[in-house]
Amino acid sequence: MQFDKIKGMITVIYPYRNRDLKRVRHSLDSLVAQTESGFEVVFVNYGSTHAVSEALEKLLAEYSFVKYVYHPTMHQLWSKCVALNSIIKTLPGGYCFIADVDLIFSPDFIFTANQLLKAQKLVYFQVGFLSQNESKNQKQFSAYKIRFKSEAGATGLSLFPLKALQEVGGFDEFFHFWGAEDTDLHNRLALAGYQIEFYNQQILMLHQWHPSYRSLEQNRLTVSPRLSNVARLNHQHLQHNLIHKIIHPNTENWGKVVTKKQTEKLENYPETLELSNKKEVIDHFLFVALPNHKDGILSVSFSEDVFKNTLKYKLKKWLGKPVPHYYSLKEINDKLLLHLISFYKDFPYKYKVSDDLKTISFRVMKEF
Repeated sequence: MQFDKIKGMITVIYPYRNRDLKRVRHSLDSLVAQTESGFEVVFVNYGSTHAVSEALEKLLAEYSFVKYVYHPTMHQLWSKCVALNSIIKTLPGGYCFIADVDLIFSPDFIFTANQLLKAQKLVYFQVGFLSQNESKNQKQFSAYKIRFKSEAGATGLSLFPLKALQEVGGFDEFFHFWGAEDTDLHNRLALAGYQIEFYNQQILMLHQWHPSYRSLEQNRLTVSPRLSNVARLNHQHLQHNLIHKIIHPNTENWGKVVTKKQTEKLENYPETLELSNKKEVIDHFLFVALPNHKDGILSVSFSEDVFKNTLKYKLKKWLGKPVPHYYSLKEINDKLLLHLISFYKDFPYKYKVSDDLKTISFRVMKEF
């Protein structure tokens, strides 16, 4: 998508996937109530379901200042970084604020933000967090009861000169799911010579309650892909970038998103390789077959070896005789996702856990 932009205008960018539409409306309504205009909103739908996407598009049509972007990434891992970078890379100039559908803005937010614009400085804001009950109500901004306020260590919700983001290649696209991507970007911009200000003179935005990602993290396989301990992995990557003073971590393809044509090709490609959960089978796939696949689509499904549930297997194991060693499907999920975000995230791919949790399907399109 091409954007026509007034120099100095603020673009508010929302990354989104399958969130409650009531909070989307609540957030956008607070932007309708701004005392100063001269801003635009880009709403990036990064792979919501078809039903949610249809309802979302209908809702957004009510707001004339919103530009809607849809990416067909329904069967890819959630990446706030790629979703945002796809817009950051294409905006022609000005400033951008990284928003969240959980935010309710003060009517004076845009007015105040315009006073803070400087080409060599990014600003992030103190946020008032609402309780679960308080979040259910829609009222005047000043009438909300704040449960607690964020401190300087909470680095999300920032106002950036667009030039600064493009200079460092946007958000680090290693980060998936949630955690550390905002702090990492602040660190890299500081290394690049930009000033950072924490604005806490007044509360200009409120955060509607929702369960934290860590509370949703589970040590069992789920239809919606999750990676165990991903927050710890993201924090380790944050430290790596900081220790090695990495400013531009992405490839030249940063911000690139799978196309509709590539998605359809992956969807329609047949599964050609069926693998069991034997440890040697999985290890060989991850360390030999997958990296050595050079061109075209590799399509594979993983399921439990039928022998594992037989009486013969259980008897041999009880007698101490040699039996195959297996990974659980959850272990396969975690191993495959680690390889995916580390080595194959730049390729078009499809990752899906079946509704009955008995099969993992993975397709990757290697194009050189």
